[in-house]
Amino acid sequence: MAFSAIIPSHKTSSLIKISIEDPMKLTPFSQINLVPRKIQASQIANASLPQAFVSKDGMSNSDPLPAFNFEEYMADKGQRVNKALIKAVPLKHPMQIHEAMRYSLLAGGKRVRPILCIAACELVGGEETLAMPVACAVEMIHTMSLIHDDLPCMDNDDLRRGKPTNHKVFGEETAILAGDALLSLAFEHLASKTTENISPDRVVRAIAELGSAVGSEGLVGGQIVDLASEGKEISLNELEYIHLHKTAKLLEASVVCGAIIGGGNDGDVVRVRNYARSIGLLFQVVDDILDVTKSSEELGKTAGKDLVSNKATYPKLIGLDNAKKFAGELMTQAVEELAYFDPARAAPLYHLAKFICDRDN
Repeated sequence: MAFSAIIPSHKTSSLIKISIEDPMKLTPFSQINLVPRKIQASQIANASLPQAFVSKDGMSNSDPLPAFNFEEYMADKGQRVNKALIKAVPLKHPMQIHEAMRYSLLAGGKRVRPILCIAACELVGGEETLAMPVACAVEMIHTMSLIHDDLPCMDNDDLRRGKPTNHKVFGEETAILAGDALLSLAFEHLASKTTENISPDRVVRAIAELGSAVGSEGLVGGQIVDLASEGKEISLNELEYIHLHKTAKLLEASVVCGAIIGGGNDGDVVRVRNYARSIGLLFQVVDDILDVTKSSEELGKTAGKDLVSNKATYPKLIGLDNAKKFAGELMTQAVEELAYFDPARAAPLYHLAKFICDRDN
């Protein structure tokens, strides 16, 4: 019998359903069925730590989620990722391009995507060292997307992570090239630095997964539809398409690549994919909420910009309260996917989901 995992969305939005049929075959994103469904979202305030996970056989697991120091985990993993990134992009000739690459890559940030990648690798029994190259690759791609997203021809932002955006410091030409260089380096780094202990098949699968997250059916696809939608009235389904591709797809690839490199089987990969899609959309819903509830100083970037540009957001389409309820529902769905794994190994991913849900910048 196939195991079905579902990620329902709010009201007239869509239902993403993935079934595990063939243990050797991964389900491509383009082949996922979208089925309309109406749901009720839970209150975001109710997204609290569960007392226990549900075991694989559907019975209640009496063991509570182990105690976990999330702040210490994030600080430790973030520091390790930062060291790896510094080493991956040294200052060398041509200095200008490497300075620009490092300026945005090392500008801080929570390193959510690379840490998700490492946590997923460890979830399925792998080690941090196995996942570090792909974790760095994910952050390089994410940084590229931020540099390009901030350009005058895109979102035209002057502030990122509390600092002037790349093109404000280095000029538009250098910023574009810095993003291009980081994108190229990401795949080179993943292919050349992943340990020989990982089978070539898994490395190729990780490269393909990451590539699909960036291209016309991933980040670029979401971005182009987003640009075409500015100033227009769009449906909730169209808004979800934008965010599932522009934001969620790279988060999804981060987690899936970690599970692939860590040795996860097909069932593991599908479940972490569903988890990642929930938190990927959650990330954007929370972003939309923060944009209308926080200041630029609190966010570290320009606040209220979506409202000024008449951009479609979840608060605009369904209201602030319903957006918060939807965020709570997505958090619940993400946690449910973790029920199939060892609670101790799943704890970082649970807390990462809660961090995304509860963050204030």
